[in-house]
Amino acid sequence: MRSANDLELVAVSKSYGTALAVDRVSHLFRAGSYVCLLGPSGCGKSSTLRMIAGHESVTEGAIILGGKDVAHLPPAQRGTAMMFQSYALFPHLNVRDNVAFSLKMKGIGKAERHAQADKLLELVGMTSFADRLPAQLSGGQQQRAALARALITKPQVLLLDEPLSALDPFLRIHMRTELKKLQRELGITFIHVTHGQDEALALADEIVVMNNAVIEQSGPAREVFNAPKTAFVARFIGGHNVLSLPEGRFAVRADEVRLVVHGTPAIVTAIEYQGAHVAMTGRIAGDQDVLALIPESVFFADPKTLGDTVTLAWDETRAHRLQG
Repeated sequence: MRSANDLELVAVSKSYGTALAVDRVSHLFRAGSYVCLLGPSGCGKSSTLRMIAGHESVTEGAIILGGKDVAHLPPAQRGTAMMFQSYALFPHLNVRDNVAFSLKMKGIGKAERHAQADKLLELVGMTSFADRLPAQLSGGQQQRAALARALITKPQVLLLDEPLSALDPFLRIHMRTELKKLQRELGITFIHVTHGQDEALALADEIVVMNNAVIEQSGPAREVFNAPKTAFVARFIGGHNVLSLPEGRFAVRADEVRLVVHGTPAIVTAIEYQGAHVAMTGRIAGDQDVLALIPESVFFADPKTLGDTVTLAWDETRAHRLQG
């Protein structure tokens, strides 16, 4: 059942001269969902986001929001708002005036726009920083201010362009939790561009994996992780081995590969301690590398070193056949 607030891309393309950045992409973004566009640099995800926002023109296709094609409307008339990777706060304005800026451009009086800005600053936990300049804020505080500024327009869809990339790893994890909580409270659609697999898995109701200007796979986060359709998705989403076996190509989760007495012989080529487990890579016949995530206690009960011969095994019923 479709909603009037669903966002739909219909055969959307973007060309820069002879270079095709987005190739006839069609996708339905369900209203109220948290969607991550995931993929490597240059795959088309940021161009797609910027076309939805209206910051890039559409070469071909339609962008349907609220039952109408908004592809040729200016950004302010689309029902979307964008939070940029750089946050793009005005350095000479304090936080409250940064948040209220779009309302000032609409001619809304100072008292009313400040009242609305203060409500949003409370929502993002920034009330006590309202009178500070952006230069007096930490990276996380600047991000919260930018979020409040994007939300003051009351968008149907909030667009986030790698919003966590400028933060340190600890704060990045904390802000993931805050973003998810905020999206649930507001009930609006978030479309979040990232190249971080962990970030997408942690946040998304739906992951859309892009590669070479097209959508390679989309679906719930758990489905994409457990049932990648292609070798690219299996490798990019992480945690999988892509193996060419007599029966075809398969993805095997690294945490399901184990050390055994009788199995497939392998030469240990890499060992990396990762806390709860040890990431050990073994090279099997055909020069194929197999990554095994071995529980720390199991590995150190009988530790291996580079060059050792080991035997590996995995449950063949859990090997996922890949397309192509």
